[in-house]
Amino acid sequence: MTTGSILFLPGDGIGPEVMAVVRRVIDFLGSKGLSFELQEDLVGGAALDAHGEPITDSVLAKAQAVDAVMFGAVGVHKYDTNPFHLKPEQAILKLRKQLELFANLRPAIVFDALVEASTLKPELVRGLDILILRELTGGVYFGEPRGIEDLGAGQKRGVDTQVYTTAEIERIARVGFELARKRGNSVTSVEKANVMHTGVLWRQVVTELHAREYADVQLSHMYADNCAMQLIRRPKQFDVIVTDNLFGDILSDAAAMATGSLGMLPSAALGAPDATTGKRKAMYEPIHGSAPDIAGKDMANPIAALMSFAMLLKYSFDRDAEASLIEAAIADVLNEGYRTADIAQDGMTTVGTAEMGTKILTALTKRST
Repeated sequence: MTTGSILFLPGDGIGPEVMAVVRRVIDFLGSKGLSFELQEDLVGGAALDAHGEPITDSVLAKAQAVDAVMFGAVGVHKYDTNPFHLKPEQAILKLRKQLELFANLRPAIVFDALVEASTLKPELVRGLDILILRELTGGVYFGEPRGIEDLGAGQKRGVDTQVYTTAEIERIARVGFELARKRGNSVTSVEKANVMHTGVLWRQVVTELHAREYADVQLSHMYADNCAMQLIRRPKQFDVIVTDNLFGDILSDAAAMATGSLGMLPSAALGAPDATTGKRKAMYEPIHGSAPDIAGKDMANPIAALMSFAMLLKYSFDRDAEASLIEAAIADVLNEGYRTADIAQDGMTTVGTAEMGTKILTALTKRST
């Protein structure tokens, strides 16, 4: 009996390398009785090479049919000058939009063994555990009108539209309050209400929802530029940060530096619960991107991909025990002094992608016996 179905989309660059480590962990879990129905297909530059488009209708249909999507990374330099609709990144944007994955969970957790790997002072990051909740299907990345207009006389104008509705803001804020109740019971809502109409509406909607349904949760508001500064100045003041698509994209990358590397940050993108089954459409991915400069060099850090898979186990299949097992095995390997190049430290042993995977599998075996 399989636990459920997963669509693997390794993508480009280091995506296939880190996803190969995830597949090894899935095989390990299968040997312990937890198996999945797996499919794999092409997205991004790989799909452009094979099909002339960043994602096919067939892949989108497969994504709709499975319980969860495990995504690697997209992005290839040779397609950088493609028209917008033919860029590799359109694959992930289409998946998010068509699966209605509006809630993007981006945890920033500092393992004890990596406190010194952060560029911030140890006292600022030791014990850090924050969650950035990014609205994923609205805002400036999807708003209309958008495009580049030729004004003549050698002049052009680029337009992107930031737009949000009450319903879009309320549903992401609701997820933030619910998550906070299971954590530190504190939400920081982030926008730019001082200069943007969408920010004014965002603050109004979040405030009203809080008063109506979540008065037990501590709520504060912060401008996005101040939040960026505070993430560097005093990151442990935050529990759950809920924000829009653009600011969430930027702030989660800033939070990555507190953890030591983008290679340490997982993410989950969740849809609304199905009215009948209660299940959510979901996609999980490391946020480090395709990193084409190190692709094929066995240098990529697979930990973010493994942590994303742990989130998959937790949120899509309610397998908290196995998710915790993977996280503990990663901590064991870091405590033993093994590092990939992005988190290398003096006195530690630097290993490649595959060997880091082997070390983590060894730690999983030890913890499972």
